[in-house]
Amino acid sequence: MRNFELEIFFSKWEFKAKYHLTASDMESMSTKELLAMASSEDRDKYENLWLGYTQTYGLPELRSEIASTYDNLKGENILCFAGAEEGLYVAMKVILNKEDHAIVVVPNYQAAETIPLSICDVTGVALQAENDWALDINEIIAAIRPNTKLISINFPNNPTGKIISSDELNNLIKLARKFNIYIFSDEVYRGIETDETKRMPQVADVYEKGLSLNVMSKAYGLPGLRIGWIAGQDTALLEKLERFKHYLTICNSGPSEILSLIALKARDKILLKNNKLIFDNLNKLDNFFLEFPNTFEWKRPDGGAVAYPKYIGPGSTDQFCQDLLEETGIMILPPRIYKSELLDAPQDRFRIGFGRSGMDEMLDIFYHYLKKNY
Repeated sequence: MRNFELEIFFSKWEFKAKYHLTASDMESMSTKELLAMASSEDRDKYENLWLGYTQTYGLPELRSEIASTYDNLKGENILCFAGAEEGLYVAMKVILNKEDHAIVVVPNYQAAETIPLSICDVTGVALQAENDWALDINEIIAAIRPNTKLISINFPNNPTGKIISSDELNNLIKLARKFNIYIFSDEVYRGIETDETKRMPQVADVYEKGLSLNVMSKAYGLPGLRIGWIAGQDTALLEKLERFKHYLTICNSGPSEILSLIALKARDKILLKNNKLIFDNLNKLDNFFLEFPNTFEWKRPDGGAVAYPKYIGPGSTDQFCQDLLEETGIMILPPRIYKSELLDAPQDRFRIGFGRSGMDEMLDIFYHYLKKNY
């Protein structure tokens, strides 16, 4: 597998850059703040937790609480992982073999294409930048082969923020059902849509061969817990995934499981706070980009905590991002990070994050930098 460009970039700059304006998660909180949301019973569970091995599938109470975030699933339909990355890796390794073919929507989180590419043939289907990042179902149809085993999607999309409609999802499911294809759906931004009416059904709820990937990191803003999960109706497949997990993390962090349980029980409060922060920050970004119509093309995303503006100023977008970082300490994600092995990725777009606090200070510095240099 090729180097994980995003993680190499973050390894160098995430804790070195003064201003992180490309973060893909929501503002986090301290353990003390999270425990303040706990019932006395759950706080006691955390404070008196026995620090031994945990169950490979995940704490049963946590799995039940996760299942309650779906419409039609139970705890037996949930398998927990050490973050979303492990779940994605395990699913691809278990479902696919070298004789198979997969379809991956592009752009995406790099692992969504790099991991299946290490196993089998993969076809990329691009979201259409010129058409509000639409997904053309006819391109999916054209990409299907007799050995196509999996379609990988990600909505709200990272980095575009695109959400397809429920009707479009239903058409995709009908197509997958017709050809007996799995749908692997990365749903880590579900719950932080800019318009709640655009919220998609979770694939695991509505398709018998659908797998829904989620995590505490993004919408909930708790990446330090390293708790993710895959939900699915096919419990026999989940058992195969669990057996592969035996060769990786084996089990999850006990303290993280209890803290995740507390957070999920308080999810309405957490998501309400996070959605307000997103709303406020997007209003600020709307006003900011209005000031620079000759430098950027901006459209408010449908959901998630990141957007993908177009740079139309002088020079390359990569150089623009690098100059901004070196002169101001503001980190945005340059287009070279979204290089795809499947399709040509846009070289005139960068990723900006809006899920964290501190937006006023960062945009003020960004504003004065642009006024000075552009």
